[in-house]
Amino acid sequence: MKEYIFKLTDKVRDYECDLQGVVNNSNYQHYMEHTRHEFLESLGENFGKMHEKGVDGFVSRVEIQYKTSLKSGDSYISCLNVYKKGVKLVFEQDIYRASDNALATKGIVESVIVENGKLTRGEYFDEMLKRIEHT
Repeated sequence: MKEYIFKLTDKVRDYECDLQGVVNNSNYQHYMEHTRHEFLESLGENFGKMHEKGVDGFVSRVEIQYKTSLKSGDSYISCLNVYKKGVKLVFEQDIYRASDNALATKGIVESVIVENGKLTRGEYFDEMLKRIEHT
């Protein structure tokens, strides 16, 4: 497993699996979203508080490669790295099966900030990335 700035461990629940007994593809995006939210919380960010200030984050693009299926009861490690690309904040997100570190998914999620209804140049991300550099 490569190095990541944030990791979150969780467990597959029965209702997340399809008829084949593996995690339905859509749930990997939920896992990644939850990891991003927990990462932002670790930096003192909160989507509710951001929205109250007129600042909203939106996903603008998602790319997911499915490698190995997770099954009910599997523990997994959801990992991320982050960098800025133009106005976007890009999350590189990988999910591993915890028992053997098998790569389940690789994802790239691009996000933007809208402030008071207008797309920004990502200044909010600049401030957030400064906090990462100081941790």
